Amino acid sequence: MHHLGTKEIKTQRLTLRQFQVTDATMMFKNWTSDEKVIKFLTWPVHQSVDVTKKVLNDWIESYQDLSFYQWAIVLDEINEPIGSISVVDINEQTNMVHIGYCIGSQWWHQGMTSEAFAAVIQYLFEEVKVNRIETQHEPDNPNSGKVMKKCGLTYEGTLRQAMYSNQGIVDACVYSLLASEYQNLKKKTI
Repeated sequence: MHHLGTKEIKTQRLTLRQFQVTDATMMFKNWTSDEKVIKFLTWPVHQSVDVTKKVLNDWIESYQDLSFYQWAIVLDEINEPIGSISVVDINEQTNMVHIGYCIGSQWWHQGMTSEAFAAVIQYLFEEVKVNRIETQHEPDNPNSGKVMKKCGLTYEGTLRQAMYSNQGIVDACVYSLLASEYQNLKKKTI
């Protein structure tokens, strides 16, 4: 892999960029305080904007590491962050990255997460030169799986009681996309 860090990416409706200290209030308002958003995630709902600020400061400090990838999903129309997408795990031996994402419930079912994920997939394959992108969701969260399928990932199977979330120990539906598959998909759309 050729780590380049969290570079800005533009899509039709979104700007994916590094988080800024000034994003804390909008993060708290738009998703970190939303029980619906964190239901299937691994971190607890933020009880105050101070919790969000602490997380945000950790991320901002981590941007110095070029193998750290954490994007704010900014909806251009309102110019505020509505979610995040990140590389939550890296395996340098296999050139694999694991992606995690969340978006405020107000923007669910509008294609925003798929738009952001597709842009990150392109960046990671074409610029960072990863070989495998993977992600997972709980069986009780099928809409996340729809995002994965829409972005070209293949369902590999369900690992029993393989992850922990705010629901406890749960099964993990695993999806992936390989660099060779991405290239084939890209050829079909040209």
